[in-house]
Amino acid sequence: MASYPAGFKYTKDHEWIELSGDRGKIGITDYAQQQLGDVVYIELPEIGAKLKQGQSFGTIESVKAVSELYSPVTGEVIEINAALKDKPETVNKDPHGNWMVVIKLTNAGETGALLDAAQYQALIK
Repeated sequence: MASYPAGFKYTKDHEWIELSGDRGKIGITDYAQQQLGDVVYIELPEIGAKLKQGQSFGTIESVKAVSELYSPVTGEVIEINAALKDKPETVNKDPHGNWMVVIKLTNAGETGALLDAAQYQALIK
């Protein structure tokens, strides 16, 4: 079974966020990449995009399906992982090491509604 980093927070939609001050790196969980299968394309937002908690910020496409990516928090996209455009399959190899976007949080209190690693692992059992 995959290990889910204890320092991350998780959503019921299988995204993770690694918080550092008012910034958060966002990616998808190992469970999500297993469900998707081989990832072939990732569409990410523009820098400066404003997102609400739970809003779609892009799509991830695999040989099996296209899925929306949902923001765990409200904020502004300040960085995107452009390398994923050329090598989307790296998400399959290391989903917890390959972030997709960095967001500057506008409401840090929202993170209280997210799951911790133990709660997330209970969800996907």
